[in-house]
Amino acid sequence: MIEATITSISRHGISGTTLTTVTGIAELSLGLVNFHFKSKDALLVETLNYLAAELRDRWQETARRPDLAPHEKLSAIVEAHFEGGISNRRKLAVWFAFFGETKQRKSYRECTAALDMERLDTSTELCRALIGQGGYDDVNPEGIGEALEALFDGFWLNILMYPARFTNNDAKAQIYAYLAGQFPRHFTEAGPRQKD
Repeated sequence: MIEATITSISRHGISGTTLTTVTGIAELSLGLVNFHFKSKDALLVETLNYLAAELRDRWQETARRPDLAPHEKLSAIVEAHFEGGISNRRKLAVWFAFFGETKQRKSYRECTAALDMERLDTSTELCRALIGQGGYDDVNPEGIGEALEALFDGFWLNILMYPARFTNNDAKAQIYAYLAGQFPRHFTEAGPRQKD
C-alpha cells in the first residue's frame, strides 16, 4: 500500500491521491485499505514515515561503522541521498509534494524533524572530527552541516525538475567539490580520499 501511495502521489499529487487511487494501483479492495488505514491522512503520514526511515537506514548502515574514518562516514550520508533507490523521480515527487502542500507541512515536520536533526548533528560532528584531524582552523562545522542539508534538498529538486540535465551523479560531484574546498586533505572533487 505504501508503494502504491508513492506511485499515486507521484502521478496525482497529494490532493489528487485518494484511497480509491491507491487501491486501484495496489489492486486491493478499499475495505482492506480502510482496515489498515482509517483515513487518507493516516496513509500519507505512514508513507512519509516510510521514506524518512528508508533514507535514515541507508545512511546509517555505513555512517555508523566503527572501521570507517569520519570523511568516509560523511561520504556515506552523501551517497545515501543520491542512491537510485532513494533519489528517483517517483520518490522525490512525494517529498516535494509534502514540502509544497501547506496542509501537509505540519505532518512533514512532525514525521521528519527528529530524523533531519539526527542527520544534521551527525554531519556536524563528522565535520568537527575532520577539523580536528586536518587542522582546518577556518572551517565552521555547523555551517557545513547546514549547507549539506540545503544542498541535498536543492539537488533533489534539480533531479526532479530537470532529469535530462541533472542526475544523481551530478549532485554528488557538486557536493564533493564543495567538500573538497572545505576539507582538501580528506576529499577530492571525485569523493573521499583513500586512507593512507
